[in-house]
Amino acid sequence: MQTSVTFKNLDPSDNLKSYIGEKLDKLDKFLDNPAEATVVLSIEKFRHIAEVNITGDRLNVYGKEETSDMYAAIDMVLDKLEKQIKKNRQKIRKRRGTQKDKSIIASSENSYPEESNKGQIKVRNIEYKPMDIEEAVMQMDLVNDNFLVFTNARTDKINVLYRRKDGDYGLIQPIS
Repeated sequence: MQTSVTFKNLDPSDNLKSYIGEKLDKLDKFLDNPAEATVVLSIEKFRHIAEVNITGDRLNVYGKEETSDMYAAIDMVLDKLEKQIKKNRQKIRKRRGTQKDKSIIASSENSYPEESNKGQIKVRNIEYKPMDIEEAVMQMDLVNDNFLVFTNARTDKINVLYRRKDGDYGLIQPIS
């Protein structure tokens, strides 16, 4: 992350610059593309003020904290910015996730987080019995689901019955 640090009413310090650089590098993992950080550190009477503005990667976050200790102010403002970035990322994932969620068919009580933290796969264990397609349609209407996995009584193979956007039904069955 490209960082510019400005000092107001304060002597420039390499320790503060390196401390800010380390902390901002930790925020880099939440950003997909490179970002720029503008940091303003100032002292007014007994108040130590830290202002940080991060721009880039289609987001602009700003935070300001004031305490009696400059390092504490930096920590507090960066915690605040981390929350803002995470919240922004969740919104983006939620908007984009509607298309990705449709590709995951299973839903459930047991959830296991993926290693890449893209989302969660929810697993629901069901008991199924052999039934005809007509019975599967009635079962799906009773439960009011968008799909039903069942064993076809005629072919003895697993089938998936799903409700299409136009209100009709679709059937997925294996070929072999």
